[in-house]
Amino acid sequence: MTAVYPILAAVAAYLLGSLSFAVIVTRVMGLSDPRTYGSKNPGATNVLRSGSKAAAIVTLLLDAMKGWLPVALVMWFGQPYGLDDGTVAMVGLAAFLGHLWPVFFRFEGGKGVATALGVLLGISVWLGLATAATWLIIAFFFRYSSLASLVAAAFAPVYYLLVDGVVWYAEATIAGSIIVMAMLLAWRHKENIQRLIEGKESRLGSKKAKPNAEGAGKSPK
Repeated sequence: MTAVYPILAAVAAYLLGSLSFAVIVTRVMGLSDPRTYGSKNPGATNVLRSGSKAAAIVTLLLDAMKGWLPVALVMWFGQPYGLDDGTVAMVGLAAFLGHLWPVFFRFEGGKGVATALGVLLGISVWLGLATAATWLIIAFFFRYSSLASLVAAAFAPVYYLLVDGVVWYAEATIAGSIIVMAMLLAWRHKENIQRLIEGKESRLGSKKAKPNAEGAGKSPK
């Protein structure tokens, strides 16, 4: 029976990851579906384009939570059930995959930035904070959310391995999981990468394709 627990934990993490909070939050708050405007990505950055900062913040926190929670639960309570570092790696990756390909939303998910950050915070608060700080620095200086996400994702496994034996003891399975998440995140940003190369990527704070063309047809004031 013990051998079944890691599989059950991974399935539960995937199902939690499959909750597309960008869609759920906008529905609850009476906003347009983020899959219909802007980048059409069900994530916090695109929800921000709806004009509701509150919806974007709630989406960001919930997307991060669904990556953090399964990892934290395994680390806190998993040992008596034979859930070790391999299971930590597996549930973190499963939650991330759930966000990318959510079973509840026709396998059409987001890019996984917030969920990946949640996983890193679950592994180590310091690892998550270092990665988040990298995102903030790049976003502040260059004003590209996608570029900040790509750089932060690339540095996450570097941070994890760099301070091995200092802040934590790196585990091969967890390192592998972080690397896979970074690679998948980069792959999900392939269109953004192309736009960055062409100089067509939208910057943070810029206007882009308002939801449902609100206000279209109205006479100017």
